Amino acid sequence: MEKVYIETTIPSYLVASPSRDIILLSHQELTKEWWENERKNYKLYVSDVVIEEISQGNQIYINKRLELIKNIMNLRVNEAVEDLSDKYMQNFNFPDKLVRDIFHIALAVYYKMDFLLTWNCSHIANAHFKRQLEYYNTQLGYKTPTLCTPEELIKFPL
Repeated sequence: MEKVYIETTIPSYLVASPSRDIILLSHQELTKEWWENERKNYKLYVSDVVIEEISQGNQIYINKRLELIKNIMNLRVNEAVEDLSDKYMQNFNFPDKLVRDIFHIALAVYYKMDFLLTWNCSHIANAHFKRQLEYYNTQLGYKTPTLCTPEELIKFPL
């Protein structure tokens, strides 16, 4: 069974009130569709970083997000993940504010996920970054998971 690392935006979109922004609303609906119909086809993982991020904000939404992921396996940050994250930060010259995004990637790479599922298309599921990351990971001897949105991971019948 393929492994999917669930980044913070996924539980956040699942429990958020419907957005008035039509694009965000469509992302929320696609996320719900994937969650309801597709997640059973994958082995799901989150991390300490996800738990830390979804534990911020309104307590009602915190509880909903934590409840949503309570039975999902948690990947731990360890020294190897920290080292890989540091390498990414230095190689790509990212500002410190992106360190959590980089930890998501490092966790997914280190634990050999098949997919990293996210709606963060600025810093994670970005076409230009994906190419650079794949090239760099190849140099380091790592396989890069597919960085994608729920829309890209919905299996449509042929």
